Amino acid sequence: MPDEKLKKLCDNATAAHARIQQEFITINPIVGVSQHMRQNGVPADAMTIECFGSDKRIILVLHDQAPDLISYQLTYKDKDPEKAFMRIPFSEMTADKLYELIKEYFA
Repeated sequence: MPDEKLKKLCDNATAAHARIQQEFITINPIVGVSQHMRQNGVPADAMTIECFGSDKRIILVLHDQAPDLISYQLTYKDKDPEKAFMRIPFSEMTADKLYELIKEYFA
């Protein structure tokens, strides 16, 4: 199940990324996926979306224990994430939602 959710999130991020690049010349987000948390015994996957121009970062975490939720945080590349993450239902983290997060936070 985690791989299916991660694949869906990646598909949504790809669609949002393509739209952002078409509409905003100054925003060129870099999307990364990490399964390092699993390698360290934490049953979760992470995605980061970064904007090098502003050093801003969006972190999204998919926890196996809460497969219907996504934890996310708007932060900066040079700062450790806060402990508190916002949570939304997985079904609401659509390509449109990711597009809006990227547009609003990076623009």
